[in-house]
Amino acid sequence: MILPAYSDEVFNARDSGAPIVALESTVITHGLPFPSNLETARRTESDVRESGAVPATVAIVDGQIRIGLSDNELQMLARSADTAKLSRADLPMAIAQGRTGSTTVAATIICADRAGIDVFATGGIGGVHRGAESSFDVSADLRELALTPVTVVAAGAKAVLDLPKTLEVLETLGVPVIAFGQDCFPAFWSRSSGLKAPLRADSPDEIARAHQIRRNLGLSGGQFVANPIPAEAEIPYPEIQTAVEAALRAASAEGITGKEVTPFLLSRILELTEGRSLTANVALLRSNARLAAEIAKEISVPAR
Repeated sequence: MILPAYSDEVFNARDSGAPIVALESTVITHGLPFPSNLETARRTESDVRESGAVPATVAIVDGQIRIGLSDNELQMLARSADTAKLSRADLPMAIAQGRTGSTTVAATIICADRAGIDVFATGGIGGVHRGAESSFDVSADLRELALTPVTVVAAGAKAVLDLPKTLEVLETLGVPVIAFGQDCFPAFWSRSSGLKAPLRADSPDEIARAHQIRRNLGLSGGQFVANPIPAEAEIPYPEIQTAVEAALRAASAEGITGKEVTPFLLSRILELTEGRSLTANVALLRSNARLAAEIAKEISVPAR
């Protein structure tokens, strides 16, 4: 049996029944440049603690599932230039070969569930890529949400994706998509994509109760909570789409495919927005961590 290894902080939280929030590590290795990646990882963990929960950053280190990382391990990931990016398909092989890798949304959901963690905070989920009708490029994140009972808090799906098709696939898979505090579906750097969200919740308590009810009903899969970026940090949707389109053209011209597409696009958009996308990214990550902690606290209370 593959058992995760816990940091002392997370182990003690599990032992006492304290609320825990899982955090992914791909944002450290592939999502943000150094040193912003390390600073943001530390701040996000602090946000979870200050909101009354325990952070558990997830990664694979020397073939072991690690639930909660030391600061030295965060620094190692932040400085690494060639850390593997692990999803559902390659997670077992990385463990078998004793490798070190960061976990994507899908892999973090799997590890969080294995560790008994109900809530996971990230930046944005993957989804249906533009042109997927030809490339069939659809993120494993969507299917994992339909399979594994973890509530995932993100600022919508990444704005470089085909958002209408992403919502359609989530509906087909039976994944609840819950916009927090608004009716429209957020678009990562922007508070609104112009699309209506299927569901809305206005409090962490509602989301926690829905999580508990899904478990009591025996429903497979988790919930996707779409938390809009704080208003003061957003980049309006029409403006960011200009940068996204330019980045997509560059990716196509350079033949970027597969797992390398999203990191390439994020890097190019950072250049095109003169750093504004990085500021927005940090703001939404921290906001999602705080909301996830509030939900985790409510879930830790016995179901009413």
